[in-house]
This record gives sequence, structure tokens and C-alpha cells, in this order.
Amino acid sequence: MTIDPQITPASLVPSVGRVFNLASRKIRDIESTWDKSRGTPVFTVDGKYATRGWTEWTQGFQYGCALLAFDATGDRELLELGRRNTVQYMAPHVTHTGVHDHGFNNLSTYGNLRRLMRGGTIPHNQWELNFYEMAIKASAAAQASRWSQPAGGFGYVYSFNGPHSLFVDTMRTLRILAAGHQLGHVLMGEADAKIGLLARLLQHASTTAQFIVFYGDSEHAYDVRGRTAHEAVFNTNNGEFRCRSTQQGYSPFSTWTRGLAWAILGFAEELEFLKANWTDSSEGRRVFAKFEKAALATADHYIQDCTASDGIPYWDDGAPGLAKLPDWRTKPADPFNDHEPVDSSAAAIAAQGLIRLGRYLGESGEKYSKAGLTVASTLFGDAYLSSQPNHQGLLLHSVYHRPNNWDHIPTGRKIPCNESSMWGDYHALELALLLHRLADNRYYTFFD
Repeated sequence: MTIDPQITPASLVPSVGRVFNLASRKIRDIESTWDKSRGTPVFTVDGKYATRGWTEWTQGFQYGCALLAFDATGDRELLELGRRNTVQYMAPHVTHTGVHDHGFNNLSTYGNLRRLMRGGTIPHNQWELNFYEMAIKASAAAQASRWSQPAGGFGYVYSFNGPHSLFVDTMRTLRILAAGHQLGHVLMGEADAKIGLLARLLQHASTTAQFIVFYGDSEHAYDVRGRTAHEAVFNTNNGEFRCRSTQQGYSPFSTWTRGLAWAILGFAEELEFLKANWTDSSEGRRVFAKFEKAALATADHYIQDCTASDGIPYWDDGAPGLAKLPDWRTKPADPFNDHEPVDSSAAAIAAQGLIRLGRYLGESGEKYSKAGLTVASTLFGDAYLSSQPNHQGLLLHSVYHRPNNWDHIPTGRKIPCNESSMWGDYHALELALLLHRLADNRYYTFFD
């Protein structure tokens, strides 16, 4: 990608304001028209949100959008919408033992409400704060209970595929363990064993860094530094690592770009958390070195190999149709081509990760900060921001599951385009809120 060296958060303030103005209207539209008996809105079809049963991983994003928009605009109606729906509908997600998505659903809702109260944006009420914190503690324990312990001292929160399966996605949901640990919580096991949430976070992230991220230093034929697999598969009988796989990418030997984005943001946020909450030690220095290595490798791979010139990736860097798009890395992404879809949601996730990584690194991280801002500038322009009043999505050209052919292909087109996803819209708003704060010389984290 071509990084704009002059770009600053202040230069994006008008675009960020437009994002929140559009989002406020779309959030209300979805709330007033969505039939909750259908489940959770997942992605749009012809501009209207639809559902797709797999796991209920997007409901927290729906209500979290309202809370993020309130944070930026002060619109109390959005606060009440997000708070009311969190109380009424999110409790099953707190104790959901069948998914790895706790950090998605519950920090987007209970976590944002806690952050708003602790920061003084909403009035302090101790019992209400206790409610949010209890939900976070319970969610963290439920997440930590989905545990596999392979050989060699590794461990991971297993995906909904089962105990053999480690997903790259979970690097972003892992932050629920950090929040639970910050609150002093533990998972209680057999014989009253106290299982540390931070220990499980560190083990999971280390296992991800070892078996999901590539570093260009092995004999693997497709070992490209920073490449990520979607899934690592272990033999649950003896704990041995067996192979890499994919659910949503093109192949185990290419980079599914949303998975790459989850890794960039996940490692960046965990580094932020550890820097603020972990005392220095020889163990700590080893952990920081390992996580920094993974964060830098994945960020570099995104910037150098996986995006078009404007910072937007296609859904997988090995997708076969890219061969019909000559020199695609040297041109702006084309959402309306006839061969392979872009994934704006991957760009929104990665942009935030790049900015956070840049800030964590300090002066040496300017390249990453500028890269993230460049991606945000593209996303918040007319090509990707949905300004049509009859389109319920905010961020256009998001892709859910290309191999399963779940994404809507508009009439007259050959590939999915012009549609939105709930996770794409949510992460666009997280990115916009981060820029809103940075432009005012402020910052925020999930653990504030």
C-alpha cells in the first residue's frame, strides 16, 4: 500500500463526523425495523440487514454500535438504546459455553458501558457498574473454560469447531480474559482450583503466535513472514500440532485477510494491556518480545503484501481470481471487479490495529500509525461509506464467508459487493471513535 506521510487524525475529523452522523440514523433504522424473533442481524442483502445462523456472534456489535455513536455524539437516545438492549438481550451471551466470541459480544456491550461510566461520560452508579463488571467476569470465565492443553506447554481457547481447533479470530476476543483479570476474577475448576485468566490469555496468544503466524524462517513451502492461517489443528489424543486449516479463507496456504486483521489488532491490544498492567520481569520481557514479533510481522505483511495501493485488501491474498487483476497491489482496490471481492471489514479491523501498534511502539511506530490513518481515509470516503438513506449498512463492500457463498451478489454483478456486515460497521465505529479521540489528543482502550 501507499502510505500518506502527511496524514493526521485531525485531517480526518470531517470524515469522522460524517461517519457518526450516518451511523446514528442507520442504528435507529435497524432498531425500529428489525424483527428480534429472527435472531441477530448479520449482513445486508440489497441494503437491508438479514440474518445467517452459524453462531450468535454479532448481537453485541449491533448494540455496541449505539454505545460507540453515543460516546462520540452525546446522543442520549443512542445510549438508552444500547443500554436497554444490553440488559434485555445480552445475558445469554455472558454464559454461552459453545463459542469463542465472548470478547466480541460482551466487551462491545457491557465493556463499553463500563468504560463510559468509569470515564465519567455517563453518571456513576455503583450497582449499575457492579452489574457490568459481573457480566464481564462471568463472560471471561466462560471463555476461559473452553480450554485445550496440547503438548509442549501450549494452550488455547478452542473454537466452535471443537477442542482440536484454534482460530486466529480469537486473538481479538481474547481481551475478555484481560478485562476479567483486571477485575480480579478467576475461573474456578475441579477441587476449587483457581485458574488464572491472565495465564490463559498469555498461553493462548503464545500458541497463536507459534502455530498461526508465520515468520519466514521455516522450511514450510508457503512460509511468508506475517502470513496467518485461519486455523491450527491439534490431535486431542496426544496434544500434537497436526496442520493448518481454514474455514473462511481460500486455503490453509494463503492469507485470509480478515484473519490477518484479527491478529494485528489482537496482538496490538494485548501489548497495550500488558504494558499498562504487568510489572516488568524476565518472563514479561520474553512475552513482550514474542507478541511484538507477531504484531510486527502481521502488520508488515498487511502493508507490504496483502492490500491494494489504497490500503484495502481483497478477501484473501491467494484468491484465484486475483490472477485476472494484474498488478492489483499497485492500484486502488476495485470493489466492482468481476473476479474477487474486497473486504472492507478486514480493513477497518486492521486500521485500528496498525494505529494502536504504532502508538505502542512510540517514535519507531510512525509507519504503522500513518498506514492505519491512510486505510481509515479510504474507508471513510465515498467509495466505502454508505450514505444512501435506504441502505442500513454503514461500511460497504464487506464479505462474510466467500467459500460458503453466503454473501449477496447484486443483480448484474459476478461477485459480492455493495453490502455491509454488523462486525464491519462496529469496527468502523471503533476506528472512528479512536480517531475522534486522537484528534483531541486523547485515547481510549478496552480496559479503561
